[in-house]
Amino acid sequence: MTLDPLTAYVGAFVDELSRTKVQDVVISPGSRSTPLALMFAQHPDIKVWLSVDERSAAFFALGIAKAEEKPVALVCTSGTAAANYYPAIIEAYESRVPLLVLTADRPHELRDVGAPQAIDQIGMYGKYVKWFHDMALPENDPVLLKYARTNASRSISIAMNAKRGPVHLNFPFREPLLPSYQLENAFEAGRKDDSYLSFMAGERDLREAEYQILIDELEKYEKGLVVCGPGQYDDAVSAIKELGEKLGFPVLADPLSPLRSGHHSKENIIENYDAFLKSEVVREWKPDVIIRFGAMPVSKAYLQYVQKHKDCTYWTIDEGEGWRDPTHSGGRMIYADPGIFSRQLSSRIDGRSGTRWFGKWREVNEIAVLEQGSFLRTDELFEGKIFAQLKRLLPDETALFVGNSMPIRDFDSFFGKTDKEIMGLANRGANGIDGVISTAFGVAATGRRTVLVIGDLSFYHDMNGLLAAKLHELNMTIILVNNSGGGIFSFLPQADYPDHFENLFGTPIGISFREATTTYGGNYHLVGTWEAFDEACNESFDSGGLDVIEIKTDREQNVQLHKEYWENVNDAIKKWADDNVH
Repeated sequence: MTLDPLTAYVGAFVDELSRTKVQDVVISPGSRSTPLALMFAQHPDIKVWLSVDERSAAFFALGIAKAEEKPVALVCTSGTAAANYYPAIIEAYESRVPLLVLTADRPHELRDVGAPQAIDQIGMYGKYVKWFHDMALPENDPVLLKYARTNASRSISIAMNAKRGPVHLNFPFREPLLPSYQLENAFEAGRKDDSYLSFMAGERDLREAEYQILIDELEKYEKGLVVCGPGQYDDAVSAIKELGEKLGFPVLADPLSPLRSGHHSKENIIENYDAFLKSEVVREWKPDVIIRFGAMPVSKAYLQYVQKHKDCTYWTIDEGEGWRDPTHSGGRMIYADPGIFSRQLSSRIDGRSGTRWFGKWREVNEIAVLEQGSFLRTDELFEGKIFAQLKRLLPDETALFVGNSMPIRDFDSFFGKTDKEIMGLANRGANGIDGVISTAFGVAATGRRTVLVIGDLSFYHDMNGLLAAKLHELNMTIILVNNSGGGIFSFLPQADYPDHFENLFGTPIGISFREATTTYGGNYHLVGTWEAFDEACNESFDSGGLDVIEIKTDREQNVQLHKEYWENVNDAIKKWADDNVH
């Protein structure tokens, strides 16, 4: 049967996406997007996730794509529905997550003439997409069918190649909007035996002469650091570790890097640098070179350390041609695959063992470990202790998603090295507190056991995201840290001006999260002791569905406890330094 233009064209596009291994699409309801929605829903190899709120939908798709490291499609109707995607698109662009954004639109004759639900959608996401294209109107013509299939393949290639990120295709549709989606040949128009268009891209490497330049440079350096920031370069873990060992350099591992958790050896991995880099003793240790993989680490103490030693040499290894140098330290931008680069460099250098430089870093790290263990014996509801408890309680192969502001900083400080396979995740591209619940549910949608730690303001920002648990029967444990407002501001200079602090920065919202949880069919637990916290966590890990475990803390006390811990580490390092001098 000959297909009508709408069915043939949209069916060809959707079918080609499936052939390029797109398996998930998140759809929000709307009229103008009907052709895309029905054809996606009918395709046998694509899983449809419904999300009523476009803002939540985009973050949900972000979570799936982040966990699976492959593109996820988004579909919405025309008008402001598409505008609600923008925060998640920004996050995807900044954190290098592949998304395929498909917006329905009015046809050209209904644009800029006052038609209802019509806004200017041409290039509406600006530089925050890698590619934008305004698609042609549907036709059942061989040239247009090839065009539809080519653009499906092209969009995935662009989203996945080099510096990954979102792409945006805008689809104008004329009425009628109903395709003949139930026809047996609905997806066959323009189909070939294989994908219509395939792309090949080799792994990035340096030439031999370039490696020799780096080797000659390294021979001059005795003191250095290998720094592993946030990123998904799991296949490079052993190679990076070996490189650090051969150079005699400590490896500083961010919690969002793949090096702090897992079954690999962690003998030369340092995790407590955020605490001991606050010590003036350690901050004076000037490195000759810093070799960094991934994005800039979470730790502000590390950032200040880098700013203090701007005259040392910096190498930034980036497989995606990005520019991750917020300190303007300069040095070398090295565009290469992290694993290949580390293996190639290691094979060309002679090993150094037992360097005094590495020994000092290991010793202060152990001091911080001991001080932290002693400090966390407290019965106070200290926010940092949540992560020490979770490190002990979490089952192997858990995805731990962490909200921004204080949770991510406490994750960095108090979730140390572990042999468990814990996937640490966060929205650190733009560091926003919006859409966190939805993103975490996207991770849970991949089938991974997922735990989210989030503050009360961030929870409030995305309560709509809880609907995913009910609609899709997803399992997740949410640790809700309720310090009655924006806890991180209590650490900033604004806290010294109490006349407007609470109104402008503290912003207590004073709502009950029990009702929000039960509205979406979740189980709510309010805990007031660590024993109750452990019990609630273990119970939630053994059961299905949504569990929200709320722990109430005091903002001012939390600041004092953090300062006390940092002072303890600082004092212990001073004593260690004095003992070593004398």
